[in-house]
Amino acid sequence: MPSAHLTPILLLACSNFFMTIAWYGHLKFKAAPLWAAVLVSWLIAFVEYCLAVPANRIGHTVYSGAELKAMQEVITLIVFAIFSVAYLGERFTLNHAIGFAFIALGAFFVFRGPLG
Repeated sequence: MPSAHLTPILLLACSNFFMTIAWYGHLKFKAAPLWAAVLVSWLIAFVEYCLAVPANRIGHTVYSGAELKAMQEVITLIVFAIFSVAYLGERFTLNHAIGFAFIALGAFFVFRGPLG
C-alpha cells in the first residue's frame, strides 16, 4: 500500500483525470444537447469527488491545505496538457509551457516554506 505521502498524489491524479473528462470531454460532442452534456459531466464528476475527498482527507494528515491545493493545481495542469493534446488534438505551445511553469513555480514556493 502506498504511503500517506504518495496516496493523496495518486488519488488526486486519478480524480483530475475524471474531472478533466467531465469538464472538457463533451467538447468533441457539440451536437449533443447541452442538458445531456451537463448530466453526463455531472455523473463523471461524481467519480472525481469519490477520489478527491479521500485524497484530501488522507493528504491533510501529512500536507497542509495550501500544499494540497498547490499539488492539485499542478496535477490538473499536467493532466489537462496531456488531455488537450491527446484527446482534443490541440497544440501545446511555448506560451502554455511558460504559463504552466509560473503556476508550478507558485506551488514550489508553497512547499518551500517561509522565506528568510
